Amino acid sequence: MEFDPEFTHIRRQDRRVDDEAWITAFLQRAAFGVLATSVQDQPFVNINLFAYDPEKRAVYLHHASRGRTMENLRRNRRVCFTAAEMGRILPAAQAREFSLEYASVVIFGQANIIEEQDEMLYGLRLLMAKYAPHLQPGVDYPVISEEELAGVAVIRIDVAGWSAKRKQVAADFPGAYRWEQVLKTISP
Repeated sequence: MEFDPEFTHIRRQDRRVDDEAWITAFLQRAAFGVLATSVQDQPFVNINLFAYDPEKRAVYLHHASRGRTMENLRRNRRVCFTAAEMGRILPAAQAREFSLEYASVVIFGQANIIEEQDEMLYGLRLLMAKYAPHLQPGVDYPVISEEELAGVAVIRIDVAGWSAKRKQVAADFPGAYRWEQVLKTISP
């Protein structure tokens, strides 16, 4: 895949993370990611559970075998995928100065719709190991069967380039608070 390294440029160099071990650890703990596809000039995003395989330098997703995302991937395999974490909200004297702690990784690459059964099973096992490590196949749920694979798509994103950044401030930042505190004040 032809890749323009300018895609990974980060304007705020003070927040750039180049440490591949940190990026790998982040991708392994991030709860979910967002896959961006596009056909012609129309972008489309979809939230996904995912697993990162550092040895293959690839992200695995599972998806329905039909739908807009899959149609987009069949037409254009170039994708962008991102995962992010929100930290504390950082108040300031003026609203425009409010900020937030965060961490994120943006991946540029090529999506491959996996057809080979062994790799499909491999990707699904990675996902299960990430999201249900306390459950064992064949004990807590049936081992994934060929029949289950029939309506499922497994996508592998081969990483062509990435960028990572984070903002962290001192633990004693005045007035810093978490989003969960705001949610407690909102009535359902």
